[in-house]
Amino acid sequence: MTAPSTAWRNWAGNVTTRPARSVAPSSAEDLGRIIAAAAEDGLTVKPVGTGHSFTAVAATDGVLIRPERLAGIREIDRAAGTVTIGSGTPLKQLNEALAAEGLSLANMGDIMEQTVAGATSTGTHGTGRDSASTSAQIKALELVTADGSVLQCSDKENSEIFAAARLGLGALGVVTAITFAVEPVFLLSAREEPMAFDRVLAEFDQHVMENEHFEFYWFPHTENCNTKRNNRSAGPAAPLGRIGGWVEDELLSNGVFQAVCSAGRAVPAAIPGIAKISSRALSARTYTDIPYKVFTSPRRVRFIEMEYALPRTAAMEALREVKAMVDRSSLRISFPVEVRTAPADDITLSTASGRETAYIAVHMYRGTPHQAYFTAVERIMTAHGGRPHWGKLHTRDAAYLADVYPRFGEFTALRDRLDPERVFGNAYLRRVLGD
Repeated sequence: MTAPSTAWRNWAGNVTTRPARSVAPSSAEDLGRIIAAAAEDGLTVKPVGTGHSFTAVAATDGVLIRPERLAGIREIDRAAGTVTIGSGTPLKQLNEALAAEGLSLANMGDIMEQTVAGATSTGTHGTGRDSASTSAQIKALELVTADGSVLQCSDKENSEIFAAARLGLGALGVVTAITFAVEPVFLLSAREEPMAFDRVLAEFDQHVMENEHFEFYWFPHTENCNTKRNNRSAGPAAPLGRIGGWVEDELLSNGVFQAVCSAGRAVPAAIPGIAKISSRALSARTYTDIPYKVFTSPRRVRFIEMEYALPRTAAMEALREVKAMVDRSSLRISFPVEVRTAPADDITLSTASGRETAYIAVHMYRGTPHQAYFTAVERIMTAHGGRPHWGKLHTRDAAYLADVYPRFGEFTALRDRLDPERVFGNAYLRRVLGD
């Protein structure tokens, strides 16, 4: 199904592109024919999801592949503990469908608007001591390559492609189906608690080791953090009350926060005072529910973001340096800084590939100048060997990335084999992978 060419814009609104044509294939074979036709016309091909990447990883002036007809559950294999779904399935739809079947992913990020292929292809992750990113939960995938071939990939079939394509940046082909590991649905008990900055940093390793999932937010211009610990629970379920959940998640985290960010954009000098008030507005709370209702939360305030993955042992020192930089600067930052963790994994270009990892993410309200803040933070992150999140803003290029990813050459060699003519190329991939 081909649509007239219209401008495509990502969620944050910082990337706009106008493809020559927009196509929604209904199968891998259909997609193969579309790719072949695009190559004959000298056009590149890029799949898009819901546009939640802040980079131009999906931008194209060629053929844009829309995912809506490559969606839905194909198979649930309870004996194997897997679910196979179309790559255009939104994570929200997947989570709800799994819950209805009494199943769940082991871990997930904090939003679920992305398609499963968009999330995994850019390295979306949550936080976890033992359970890793969304890509690391993939058991198999279906990939359509530049010559129109449909490849089934797993650790037993096309294993060298599988190792890379679980987080492939759209550079190796178009993922059309994904098989995830799943397990019987379980309960998570969440404990959210305000905590002083120095205490969180001093106790960080302890919190990571004692909890299955630990994360925290630091509010710039303050000494205040909010921590969250998620652990499996025998129950009973104790969900957030309708009113309490609305106050915390809708009013304070979305409605009031939107107003705060707008006020800060209009009057930057007011931000430190607002931060001190808002950082004290969230109180301690506990609740127990099924995983996606604990891991994820609504995010309706639009922003842009940069995130770096650091060796876990370096992260707290790097965060202290970020705080010191903000404290001595004239910057005014209305968004909290988010810190999460991940165990080492074996995915070629995963930000946690081969090392225990901590993530430091910085945000700015959409429409607010961000370059000075992001540049200063990036300087600190790269000094600690940081790896930028593939779907979030950064300025790194292939020369830098080849130095921080031991298996970088393995990925680019595979790309040369699968897509020598760069049918799936664009400006972002030329920068981060070379050409």
